[in-house]
Amino acid sequence: MIARILRFILGAVFLYAAYTKLSQPLSLFALSIDSYQLLPDYAVFAVAYTLPYLELGLGLLLVAGWGLRWVATAAAAILGVFFTLMLRSYGMGLTIDCGCFGVGEALSIKTLIRDGALLASAIGLALLAFRKKRQLAVNDRIQ
Repeated sequence: MIARILRFILGAVFLYAAYTKLSQPLSLFALSIDSYQLLPDYAVFAVAYTLPYLELGLGLLLVAGWGLRWVATAAAAILGVFFTLMLRSYGMGLTIDCGCFGVGEALSIKTLIRDGALLASAIGLALLAFRKKRQLAVNDRIQ
């Protein structure tokens, strides 16, 4: 039951994040990515173009529950990267757009808490999915 709730919440968040980014001009989202001061221009546009589709795919797979162990692990990994970059930028004192849900949300303690909770949820979901698979394997051996 907990895994199903986490799956739907995370799936909805990824779908909403993809929707907001895809509904805005690519150049605006690219500016949000560039504000983190990590990537060369060509990589900024490559990430701005591909990230919303990756989020869309992860969101759909989470909601569907397909390949949950690997999808939840991928979601945790991508959220881990996002969270690390946000912590770095916040620690450097950058006053930037977080880019989490398109343009217009400043990087703040609130966004760090929210994204930290999402990361913890994704890690928890991945652990639950692997545990369930292990229990099913044990049950198969017993029968």
